[in-house]
Amino acid sequence: MAEHPGRMATFEGDPARAAVALIFRPSAREIDLLMIRRAEREGDPWSGNIALPGGRSSRNDASLVDTAMRETWEETGVDLRRNGHLLGMLDELHPRTPVLPPIVVSPYVFTLAEQEDRAVGLVLNDEVADAFWVPLATLADPRVSRETEIRRRNETWRVPAFVIHDHVVWGMTERILRNLLHIALDPDD
Repeated sequence: MAEHPGRMATFEGDPARAAVALIFRPSAREIDLLMIRRAEREGDPWSGNIALPGGRSSRNDASLVDTAMRETWEETGVDLRRNGHLLGMLDELHPRTPVLPPIVVSPYVFTLAEQEDRAVGLVLNDEVADAFWVPLATLADPRVSRETEIRRRNETWRVPAFVIHDHVVWGMTERILRNLLHIALDPDD
């Protein structure tokens, strides 16, 4: 991660800022990533999507890293301040769809040490319908990466996605994961 610092996004105007956390833990034979399914909420453009813990920056956050840690704590009960180790930041990005709010998202990568992971339980708030761990090897498997149809706002789109069992990861989360896999699997690029 240190050799691939995240690129800052360019965006016209004064967009809102947000941060998400990619949280990895060691499991029996591999490394797992924490994913969430957002709760269904009226007016939330990302309602029901598979995502990473995180959200909008607050004026009380000292930095976007603090935003990622605070939002992760609020949404999942994982205390990255106490149990996490920050590895770095991936490329910032913003929505490609003009109907979505103007926002720039900063993705931060954290690990949980094996002994710390055993003590970390997930406590979901009302913004999160589900949380689950996905092996990094599953994300890297070409069989889960494909174009698929999604339906949002009364429209059907074909989008690049990771299809993991009954979970479809698309949009900004898919783009964040592609950036992660590019760095993890092609570190010399």
